Parts: sequence; C-alpha cells; structure tokens
Amino acid sequence: MRRVERRDAVRALVVGAGYCAMPRAYAASGRVIPIGVTAVFPEDEVGLLHTWKEWLEERLQRPIEFVTRSSYREISDLIRAGQLDFAWICGYPYVRYKSELRLVAVPVWKGKPLYRSYIIAPVEDIRPQRILDLRGHVFAFSDPDSNSGHLYPCYALIREEQDPDAFFSRTFYTWAHRLVVRAVGEGVAQAGAVDGYVYELVASLQPRLVARTRVVERSPLFGHTPMVARRDIDPQEEAAFFAALAAMTDDPRGRELLRAMQLDGFVRGNVALYDSIEGMMHADEQFRARKMAARP
Repeated sequence: MRRVERRDAVRALVVGAGYCAMPRAYAASGRVIPIGVTAVFPEDEVGLLHTWKEWLEERLQRPIEFVTRSSYREISDLIRAGQLDFAWICGYPYVRYKSELRLVAVPVWKGKPLYRSYIIAPVEDIRPQRILDLRGHVFAFSDPDSNSGHLYPCYALIREEQDPDAFFSRTFYTWAHRLVVRAVGEGVAQAGAVDGYVYELVASLQPRLVARTRVVERSPLFGHTPMVARRDIDPQEEAAFFAALAAMTDDPRGRELLRAMQLDGFVRGNVALYDSIEGMMHADEQFRARKMAARP
C-alpha cells in the first residue's frame, strides 16, 4: 500500500467516527475495558488507535482504554498483575508467561497468522548475506522481550555456536521496531533485527527511510503477535472481545481499520503456533546457563 493510501484511509476513519464522540450506549456507565498495546501496533498514525477504540466500544457497548508503555515487559507485568483485561503482545513474552495468560486471537497478515524476523543492514553495505557476516558490527535490537527483535537473532547465532553477547562490537536497544529501521537507515547502527510486519508497515509510511536499508536474512515463520487476556478473565467477556475482533472483516469501518493496519483480520489463537518460539527461548536459556556455569 502506498503511503498516501494508508494516510487517507486513517483520515477517513477518524472523520467518519467523530473523533471525540462517545457512543451513547455506554456513555452513562459501564466498566472500562483496559487493553495493553506494545510497539507491535502501528503507532505512527495519529488517530488510528483512537478510531479502533471507538469501533470496539460500539461493538462491545463498553468503554475501552488503550494502555501504552515503552517496553514489552511493562505491558506483560500489567496484564499478569490483573491490571489489564487484554493486551496485544509479542510471542516471546506469551510463551514465557502462557500459564498466566489466555490466548484470544492472532492477527492474519498476508493470508496467514504468521510473520518473520528481518535482519537488516544499510543498503550500500552489500557484503553481509546472512547474520554470520555481521561479526563486529554495531547491532540494534528492538526490545529484550521481543522475539523478532532480540530472541531470534540471538538464537540464530547460538545455533551456529556463536556467543551473541560477544559477536557484535556493540549492541543497544531502540525500544521500538520502527526505531531499529531508523537506526540502521540513518547509520546509527550497522545492522539490526526487526519485526517483518512492522518493517513493511514502515516501508509504506517512510519509504525513503526503508530504501536506505536492505534485508540481509529472513527468519522462518513464527506465530504472529498474539492478543491475550488475563488468566481469570470472564469467559463471556473473552468471547465478546474475540467476536468483536473477528467482526472487523465484516464491517466497512472494520475493514478500513484493518487496511490501515495492513492486516487481513484476526482469527482464533492456536498455542502450537508458538512452539518454535518456545524452543528458541529454551535454547537461549540453556546457552546462558552453560555460560554461567563455565565462569570461574
């Protein structure tokens, strides 16, 4: 989707929704439904999150509050503490805390509930063809609890018997996938790891920035970033929330929202989608335990 098309879609949604309006059905009362959102959401568009909020409120006949934080860990901690009803998180914290969470829905992107991690480098640096060619580079991770932006690149090195803590000359966290793209595109980092879905979203919003980068390596497919609920959520509330997400494909405004997010819709979650992420998590933990045990 071209950048102008997506911006026009968001603008039309905001105007059509009545940006400051609250649906009358719940204006007088009703417990607010708190929903956590991490950097997996395309937050570059002013108004998109608010418009999605209004659409969900109309469907659920309840007020919604989207709760944003700067790190994945903060959102994970909030929902585990029961301070959120739902959250859109990454597959890595989901498998780490799945005994404390309920898998509600998974976004569908390009026809499948899957995505990849992209290892990227500046477009002019044609030498690296895979992550092993990035030894000694300055490398940008997105978030320590990100699958695509941290776990996968570490696992890819561990699989090749490399120490991810010593492989690069320097590493740092940007705390957002789009900022990994910016760090690499603007020369702050020589390479980085980013969510492939977000990378392609940024490509539609900031094509000149993404044009300064190239994809060095794509990971295998993983289960896309899940929508989860706190473990003790009322089953009827969970069912209603899933029904609202699923209904986006059947409603003109819902489809416009999906188009702005560049998603096809939301489907029921399947725990098995995250088996490979759980396997990488265990491999990473075992590597670090062996490393710790080997210290004098």
